[in-house]
Amino acid sequence: MRARFLALWSRCGGHRAEEIYAALASHYGEPARHYHTLQHVRRCLRDLDWARDVIPDADVVELALWCHDVIYVPGASDNERCSAEWFRHWANGIAAMERVAGLILDTSHTRPPADATGCFAVDIDLAVLGYPRTWFCRDAVHLRAERPDLDAMTYDSAERAFLGTLLARPRIYLTEPFHTRYEARARRNLAWRLALPSPPDASTPLKETPP
Repeated sequence: MRARFLALWSRCGGHRAEEIYAALASHYGEPARHYHTLQHVRRCLRDLDWARDVIPDADVVELALWCHDVIYVPGASDNERCSAEWFRHWANGIAAMERVAGLILDTSHTRPPADATGCFAVDIDLAVLGYPRTWFCRDAVHLRAERPDLDAMTYDSAERAFLGTLLARPRIYLTEPFHTRYEARARRNLAWRLALPSPPDASTPLKETPP
């Protein structure tokens, strides 16, 4: 991971790559994090890699994926904005700075991406919804662990609202490669989650059942 980031940052014109990677890794390693960690970035990079040949400006998308959750305060509504500002602070020499910042903002999933590059960044961030049920359940547990401040009913309500919004979309994935690969399973996973009793027992992790 470190070697990959250093090569990307330098290739895009950035400076002080070692220092920046250390700062980035420190943020992703904060003790309150369970989902928004470097493991999430690693998963994003795997999805970027299999689709790289069809992604416009793949290096720009990759930079955004590295930095899109670098600032994460549980419950905050401006994490993506703060992450974009963090990137701008460090991005001296990177010509695509504002494009990358825009892609980071796209991963808030509150606005339609402006172009195909943004659609790929958003699809990669959400790709895990279309992973096998075991992975989907594990990530749900990790996300829940980041919000110990919320009781089971409040968290369940917020999770259902977000997942229900995604399921109600005509398409969860905006690009053809990700739609083909993940759409059907993501819809099964979301429908299964929303069909669970509300609220689930806060002490019992979600468990895989046959889709």
